[in-house]
This record gives sequence, structure tokens and C-alpha cells, in this order.
Amino acid sequence: MSGPGVELYWLPLGSGQGGGCVRTSGSLYETVSAWRDRRARLDLFHTGLVVRVDGSAHAIEMTPVWASTDPGRGVVGEGPVGVPALGRWRLFRYEVRCWRDGRIPDAAAAVDSPRLVSADELTARKVLAVVADFPRVTWGRDELRAGEMWNSNSLVSWLLVRSGHDVSGAAFRPPRGGRAPGWTAGVAVAARPPAGPPPGVSPPCRRPCPP
Repeated sequence: MSGPGVELYWLPLGSGQGGGCVRTSGSLYETVSAWRDRRARLDLFHTGLVVRVDGSAHAIEMTPVWASTDPGRGVVGEGPVGVPALGRWRLFRYEVRCWRDGRIPDAAAAVDSPRLVSADELTARKVLAVVADFPRVTWGRDELRAGEMWNSNSLVSWLLVRSGHDVSGAAFRPPRGGRAPGWTAGVAVAARPPAGPPPGVSPPCRRPCPP
């Protein structure tokens, strides 16, 4: 793709950053979830976006802080992982990236991707404009009472809904036999009127996507 637009990537959990540790914890989580819901186990996916405007590609993801040390990776904000109080340590923080001319490290492992979900400049710019407003609450918890954990999939679905995408189509469903925990949480929160952060959560410091 050479013109403006938004591409969605479906990435097998643990295919890149975090590797074996992420795969193991994800497998355990899915085993317990499948047993609780009385269903078959499914493959887990996480998502990323590539937004193209003005001849540049912006890679947007939510990843552990320790996953990269590249100083130009376009960090727009951070949040805690698992337990809010642990967020003071680098090991328990995540970051939201909007990396101009960057990359999604595990894009080569993506399944049925990239999916072009919009192809106009205005919509692509809207995605970039709202990245800094993403609610950076605790990864792995449901502090916003959305009925599901908050994670990297929440980032992507939140951005898509806030930028005007209708995420009910087939392009926004995980590959066959898979699911994306956190996706519906992002959709639900994005559909709400803008509000302040929940008690105990600091408002985000706006660090806009690099122009």
C-alpha cells in the first residue's frame, strides 16, 4: 500500500516481543478461560496498526516498556501492568507507541494481514490525532468496568472506534479459530462520552503522535 490508509495486523500472541513467556502465560490464561466458559481452546491474537499519511507509515502498538530500547520508537505514554503499585518499576510498565517510519516487530508472523480497514487521509489522520488520549489504565485489569481486561487489543479497537471506524465487519474479527481478549473492552469504552479517569488513575500527559 502506497497511499494514505489504516492497516490492521492480527499477530499470534507471543510471536515476537516477550516470546516464550507471553506464549506460556497466554496459553495458561486461555486454558482456564475455556474451562470456565465450557468451550474449546482458541488461538490468542494481539493487534497492531500501521497508519500511512504524507508518505510515512506510523506503527501503533501497546507493548512492554522493556521490549525495545530504540530511542526513536515514538512513545506517547505509559501505564502499569497487573498491579498499579508495581508500575513504578520498568518490568511492570507498558508503553503506547506511535512510531513514525517504524515497524511492528512481529509483523512477519501476522495471520491474514495486513487488512486495509480504511483508505482515506482524513480517517488516517483521525487515528493519529487520538492516540495520545488513550486511557492508560492497568494492563490486565478492568478498571474501566468494560467487562473484560484492558490490554493491547483494547488500544487498537479503541483507536478504531474513536476515529470513526465501524468495527462490526469481517475485517475486524480475529482469524478463524482465534480470539482477541480485550478487544470488546476497547470498543465499549470508546463508545462512551469522554470522561475523566477513574479514581486513583492520573490523567494522561498528552504526548502526540510524531508529525
